[in-house]
Amino acid sequence: MTGLLLITHGSLGDDMLNAAKQILGGCPLAAEAITVEADCDPDQLLETAGKLCDTLDDGAGVLVLTDLYGSTPSNIANRLIDTHNARIISGANLPMLLRILNYPDMNLEALCEKAANGARDGIVVTSRKEAS
Repeated sequence: MTGLLLITHGSLGDDMLNAAKQILGGCPLAAEAITVEADCDPDQLLETAGKLCDTLDDGAGVLVLTDLYGSTPSNIANRLIDTHNARIISGANLPMLLRILNYPDMNLEALCEKAANGARDGIVVTSRKEAS
C-alpha cells in the first residue's frame, strides 16, 4: 500500500490526520506528519522526511501532502522526489485526506488523481437563500 506523509506548517498535518481518524474510526494507510515551525532547519526536516519515506514505503511509494505550494513544507517535500518514489500534492485539505484514506488500495498515481478530485469536490460555496 502507498504510504502517506503530511508536511505542514505547525500542527496542521497532525490535526488533519487526527480528524480523519476520528471520522473514519482509524487510518487504513501507514501515515505520519511532520510539523514545520518558523525557526526550523529545513535540511534537518528533509532528513527526517527521508527517513519517514523509507519507513512508509513498502514498495508502492509515498504520497506527500503539503499545505501551501512554494512554502518551506512544500520545498522540503519536493526535494524528496530526487531520492524517493514519492508524489507531492500541495493544498492539502480534509476532503482530500478523507478521499485518500477511503481508497487505500489504489496505486500511487491513481491515488494522486483521487486526492486532487477530492480536494476540488470538497470545495462548496453556499449562501443564504433569499425569501421568495
